[in-house]
Amino acid sequence: MEVIIATDLFEDLTETTTAAPTSTDTATTSFATIQEQVTRTASIFEKAADHFKHALPSLLMAILILVIGLLISKLISRLVSRTMRRSNIDGAARSFLVSLVRIILSSVVIIMALTVINVPMSSIITIFGAVGLAISLALQSCLSNLAGGFIILFSKPFSAGDTIEIDNSVGKVESISILYTRIITFDNKTVFIPNGKVADAKIVNYTDNPTRRIDLRYDISYSADFNKAREAILDVIAHEPLILKDKLPVVRMASHNESSISIDVLVWVKNEDYIAEKYNMNEAVKARLDAENIEIPFNQLDVHIKDNT
Repeated sequence: MEVIIATDLFEDLTETTTAAPTSTDTATTSFATIQEQVTRTASIFEKAADHFKHALPSLLMAILILVIGLLISKLISRLVSRTMRRSNIDGAARSFLVSLVRIILSSVVIIMALTVINVPMSSIITIFGAVGLAISLALQSCLSNLAGGFIILFSKPFSAGDTIEIDNSVGKVESISILYTRIITFDNKTVFIPNGKVADAKIVNYTDNPTRRIDLRYDISYSADFNKAREAILDVIAHEPLILKDKLPVVRMASHNESSISIDVLVWVKNEDYIAEKYNMNEAVKARLDAENIEIPFNQLDVHIKDNT
């Protein structure tokens, strides 16, 4: 009996001794896992440091290209601005063109810097293409006016200060911006015309040449002496100081109307004298024809009342 009890006690002690190391094994396993994570993290940092060490020259070169390129872009933009300031380009358009040149040069510098650090060119082109497409779709109407502005600036159908007729508006060009052309009409109204319409419209520039012809027409009755009327009008022209004397005037019979004879009068003046001389001629010719007793016909209505009584 004692032998059996001793045997049982020995077995229990053996089991206790065998089970005791279980907590130690768990701690060992956890420590090994932590050590593995630390080793892995250290390996990642080591690889990153090694990659940075190899990429450092390229990164420094990219930064150097970026800094120097932006400085050169700024200098080129200033030179372009000075060159355009000497031309007849409008101030707003000049500033826009300078900004556009600066943006293009900066984009080229950025692409060069990204290429140095081995960014794939296909990715760069894709990004710029997507951005350009989004901008073009969002600003479609503005881009049309922008293109019209470039056409006006480089083809120069007119410039600031010219008197033009466009889109049923006649006036003096106040300014040419990159999107709109501003016109001040003769009755002092401000008209803004989109450059897209300006580029597609028919433009009449009245001040492109230094001189301009005034086309007038006067009517006299059939009973009046045409030669006398012609000589009277020529005498008026000779005494008008604003009419240019180096170009011969035209005073000719234009048409035979139902109740009058029309006389065309063509004279030349400087552009700035056009409106004033047109009024002067109308007033002077009317006074002279009245003084010469030359009838100027007008429509008359004869009413006949029939008496049936």
